[in-house]
Amino acid sequence: MEKMTKKVKRFSIFRITEHFIHILIFLIMLVTGFPQTYYTLDISKWIILKTGGIGNLRIIHHSVGFIFLLFFIIHIFINTIGITKYKWKPTILITKEDFKNLLDDLRYFLGISNIPARCSRYSYKQKFQYWSVFISAFIMIISGFIMQYPIFFTQFLPGESIPLAKIIHANQFVVFYIIALWHLYDNIFSPDVAPIDTSIFTGYISKERMLKEHPLDNE
Repeated sequence: MEKMTKKVKRFSIFRITEHFIHILIFLIMLVTGFPQTYYTLDISKWIILKTGGIGNLRIIHHSVGFIFLLFFIIHIFINTIGITKYKWKPTILITKEDFKNLLDDLRYFLGISNIPARCSRYSYKQKFQYWSVFISAFIMIISGFIMQYPIFFTQFLPGESIPLAKIIHANQFVVFYIIALWHLYDNIFSPDVAPIDTSIFTGYISKERMLKEHPLDNE
């Protein structure tokens, strides 16, 4: 019982489940998307072979892409309803305080100040990661649709939009996974949480760490 009093609730069951689903979608999209972009690599040829050919690989990629779109819409819908109807605090929105926190941390890391940034529920780094992934996902969805339905989109877009969508989709793919690797570092390899941040699995974070990283969180 004493041990439990030193932990605070950070994530609900819904958020934990949502996170796991996105990890699964992330991995499938990686395995099926990478070989289509870098098809000359041996690993890409092996994946294409094991999935029964490029046709099957594309079917899997497109199917999971639609599931990704569905969860993207659900995520927006639930949070919009939560904020507008149930008065959830929009704690993930970027504010001017985040830029102040960034400067505070820069001064702290450079040894100019002894006080690190005092963050609320989400730090400026977490917000940047979230919105970077959100925008990247949106761009990938739009470019993916253009590639999937070129005849429809060229009715009101120039023909150059199709190869452009392919370039954007491939490059955004790289950006998306760079951000994901940064997220993995912060939650697995960072000295502050090593060997791993378990809060997204258990829903709880230590009170000591909460006071250190999110001292202004009043929830």
